[in-house]
Amino acid sequence: MHHTRREFIKVSLASSAALALTPTLLAGVERRKRLRILILGGTGFLGPAIVEDALKRGHELTLFNRGKREKTKGTSFDDVTKLYGNRDPNKHAEDPKPEGPKGLEQIEAAVKAGTKWDAVIDTSGYVPRIVKASAELLAPAASHYAFVSTLSVYAKNDTPGMGEDAPLGTLADPTVETMGAQFENYGPLKALCEQAAEAAMPGRTLNVRPGYIVGVRDDTDRFSYWPVRTSQGGEMLVPGSPDDPVQFIDVRDLAAFILNAVERKVTGPINVCGPVGGTTWGALIDACEQSVRRMHREGATKVWIPADFLATQELGPGILPIWIPPEGEYAGFHRRSIDKAVKAGLTTRPAADTCAEILGWWPGEIERRTRVTKEMRDAAIAEGKEPPKMSDPTRLRTALPEGREAAVIAAWREKTK
Repeated sequence: MHHTRREFIKVSLASSAALALTPTLLAGVERRKRLRILILGGTGFLGPAIVEDALKRGHELTLFNRGKREKTKGTSFDDVTKLYGNRDPNKHAEDPKPEGPKGLEQIEAAVKAGTKWDAVIDTSGYVPRIVKASAELLAPAASHYAFVSTLSVYAKNDTPGMGEDAPLGTLADPTVETMGAQFENYGPLKALCEQAAEAAMPGRTLNVRPGYIVGVRDDTDRFSYWPVRTSQGGEMLVPGSPDDPVQFIDVRDLAAFILNAVERKVTGPINVCGPVGGTTWGALIDACEQSVRRMHREGATKVWIPADFLATQELGPGILPIWIPPEGEYAGFHRRSIDKAVKAGLTTRPAADTCAEILGWWPGEIERRTRVTKEMRDAAIAEGKEPPKMSDPTRLRTALPEGREAAVIAAWREKTK
C-alpha cells in the first residue's frame, strides 16, 4: 500500500448549462474572448502546456513563480508578464536565502494597483494554508479560480466507476504540511486545498482532479518508462494482464480541457482523466510498440508476468510504474468515472501519439538532465559544499535496479517451465 501512495505523487459542475455544452462549442476558437489569466506556476510540466495553448488562443498571461524551474527546464516564455516570489507568504523566492521577492508581495502590489484577471489557474498548490493565502488575496481581483487537484483526494479506490461525490480523504491533523513518509498525506492535503480555494471564492472555483498526467516534460518518468523501455529492446517485463484497466491523460489534453473550462467559467469538482472510452494495459503496451515502429526500429520482446507471481518477487502495486492490479482495495483505481468531463467536452488523443512524442523528446531530455546535473554539482563545489547525491541522468527514474528485471523474468521462466 505504501508504494502506491508514493506512486500517487509520482499521479458537480456549477450549472446544467455548462454540462450541456457540446465538445465542438466548448473548443470553438472562433467564439473565444481574450482573457487575462494568472498562472500560479507555469514553468514545470502542466504549466508550460497551459501557457503554450493559452498563447495560441490569444489570451494575455501573467506567470507567478520562484523563477527557478524555468532555468533548468528551459520553459522561460516570451509574451507573458512575469511576477516572482514564493507561494508561501513567509518565504522568499530564493528560500532559504533572504534574497529576491518575498511571498506574494508582487501579486499583492499588482492587486493594489488595480490589476484584474478573468481567471487564475493554480498548478502548484499542495498545502491548504498556502492555497488559502493566494485565493483570498486574489478573490477581489479575479473572477474565476481553477485549482489543479488530483484523483488522490478520494478516501478509497476499491469501487469501479465512482464519481466526484465519492468520500474524500481526511487528516487527523489538518494543519500538517508534510506529505508523510509514504506520501499518505498528499491526497487529503489536496482535498483541503480544494476546500480552501472554494471558501475564498465560493461559487467561482473549479477543482480539476486528474490522475496520471503524461507526456513530454514529465520529470517522473512514470508513463515515459513504457515507451522508452520498449524502444530499448531485449526482454521487457510487462506486469499483470492485458485486460487490466489503466487511466492517464496527455498533458496537452488536460491543458486544453482546463482552458476550455476557464473560458466557460465551469465550477465545482470534476475528474479529468482518460482515455475517453477507456483502455487496457495491453492496448497501452501495444501503443508503445506502435510508437517504436514509427521510428523504424524493433521494440522489446514482451514477457507478461501475472500479479500474483510479481507479489512473490516484491513487485506489488506501485513498484512498476503506473500499473496497479485491479483487485481488492485497488479495484477502482484505474476505473474512476469521467462522465462529467466527457459531457463538458473532454477529448483525448491516441496513446500511440503520446508515446511517439515522448520518444522524440527523450534524447534531448537526457542531454538536459545531464547538463543540469553537472551544473548543480559544479555550483556546490564552487560554494565549497559537498556535491548533492543525484541519480544517473541517463537512466529512467522509475527503472528497476540494474539486473532486477532480468532476474524476475528468469524466475518466472523457472517457475513455468
